[in-house]
Amino acid sequence: MRKLILMLVAAALCAPAFAGMKGKMMKDGAMMKDGKMMMMKDGNMSAMDKDMEMNGTKVMMDGTVMMKDGKSMKMEEGDMVDMKGKMHHHKMMGKKKDMMKKEMGEKKMEKPAAH
Repeated sequence: MRKLILMLVAAALCAPAFAGMKGKMMKDGAMMKDGKMMMMKDGNMSAMDKDMEMNGTKVMMDGTVMMKDGKSMKMEEGDMVDMKGKMHHHKMMGKKKDMMKKEMGEKKMEKPAAH
């Protein structure tokens, strides 16, 4: 029961991270997930195997993004670039995930009470 409540709270906390995407997941683009660059194609995720260009924005395999206006930035966990070349920052996804892992790890470390 406690795990169910924890999962529901985590889901509720993560929901606002997707609000900027008008309630649906990005189908095509590139994202940083678990420290690795991934590409999304028709909703399927796979490892990025080459640099990509989206509407003049270049996304490199190391997570560097060169915007078409010449600005350069490094993607962080949860960041996404859609096919229009627009960057979406979802840093909270990674932080919430880390918090969940920490919470679950602490629960596993607790010793059961002696009877």
